[in-house]
Amino acid sequence: MIVIQHEDFLHAQEYEYLRSLATSDGAIVTFTGIVRDFSDKSDVLAIELEHYPEMTQKSLEGICQTARLRWPLGQIKVIHRVGKILAMEQIVFVGVTSKHREAAFAACQFIMDHLKTSVPIWKKEIGLENEHWVEANASDNAAKEKW
Repeated sequence: MIVIQHEDFLHAQEYEYLRSLATSDGAIVTFTGIVRDFSDKSDVLAIELEHYPEMTQKSLEGICQTARLRWPLGQIKVIHRVGKILAMEQIVFVGVTSKHREAAFAACQFIMDHLKTSVPIWKKEIGLENEHWVEANASDNAAKEKW
């Protein structure tokens, strides 16, 4: 399941949702991303995320489908927030279930690594004195390429 929304989410509620559906899986791995209050250019008060809904949805679906082809997975849930998000607020949730932990860990990381660089979501950092658009950095691209 993929959800793109402005509202925050409750990590515990999302975990319980996955657990309720993962009746025969032995592993649940989740990742929650937080908006950092700093970047390499300045302090960050907030970020603004813009996207094209259909493109974003299709891109996330493709990433999750590729993960399913690579690992034996049960449930996948991705939540990505858009709009203005304050520093230290949650921005993304990825949850994966599988019969075994190795597949769940790998798939969760694979989804995040591809989400950071392949999904058409544009990020603007808003600081005290300026704001600027952010591109994927070299470490994000390297993480994606290792797959």
